[in-house]
Amino acid sequence: MPKERSLPGVHLGVSPLSWTNDVLTELGGDIPLETCLSDAAAIGYEGVELGRKFPRNSRELLPILSKHRLQLVGGWYSGFLTERSVVEEWKVATAHIGLLKDCGSRILIYGECGLMEGASPWDEALSKKPAFKEIDLAAYAHKLGEFALRLKEAGITLAYHYHLKMLVEKAQEIEAFCQKTRPEVGLLLDTGHAYAAGADYAAILKRFGSRVVHIHLKDVRRNVWERARQHDWPFNSAVREGMFTVPGDGDIDFSPLGEFIRSSGYRGWVVVEAEQDPAKAAPKLYTEKAYRFVKNLLAG
Repeated sequence: MPKERSLPGVHLGVSPLSWTNDVLTELGGDIPLETCLSDAAAIGYEGVELGRKFPRNSRELLPILSKHRLQLVGGWYSGFLTERSVVEEWKVATAHIGLLKDCGSRILIYGECGLMEGASPWDEALSKKPAFKEIDLAAYAHKLGEFALRLKEAGITLAYHYHLKMLVEKAQEIEAFCQKTRPEVGLLLDTGHAYAAGADYAAILKRFGSRVVHIHLKDVRRNVWERARQHDWPFNSAVREGMFTVPGDGDIDFSPLGEFIRSSGYRGWVVVEAEQDPAKAAPKLYTEKAYRFVKNLLAG
């Protein structure tokens, strides 16, 4: 299937999480990287984000991506600026930044993993998360700003990922975070994580749309989400039970996002992402459905 552009400067990518989970190794552990990439290319996606089965050096990775005519969209980076200095964080991030640059990617997806509770935080209850109100937000924002400026000098944009069970999760936390951080600290808009945290992603776009530098399109099955919240499941249990799915398969209204992309001048990647069990949700079938849904969404 030929790759099509939805809108000038807007590129449609897919996360490998539909094929292989990054944390739950049993989900898609038997699915080769080749299957993920060949499926993505055949459907028509232009690029993919990093996953745990990807080689972590450009000499190996670039030929694999080139074979499938796919670009590297970006890659998750587990940051600890709540605990580390900017100098320490930069040293740890150097190899990851180098891989992104060598592969032509310009987005570093920053997830704050400091202060998370328990030896295995993803197996802890959804309610257990770092206490946002207890951190020195001004100091944290300053460090993030310095880190983002260093990235900018290297040709990379920081896309901060608010996320369930992590430091910045709820609507008021996202608002306070955006107000305190400098413009160089870009925002990753994740529809699924906003919905699951009780935040209105359309309101985030209205207030902070100019900060959005990367987009994850994830849907949520409301009936599973309600049970997860009612019984305070661990994050991993919610994933196993199918709380997340591809856009168009759950209960999120994506029309405000389509309008935002068409009218705001957004330029960048829109990435289909769904942490699902591939044994329950056939990856190619679901990501192909998502591809058609997003194409129609962006066309209006």
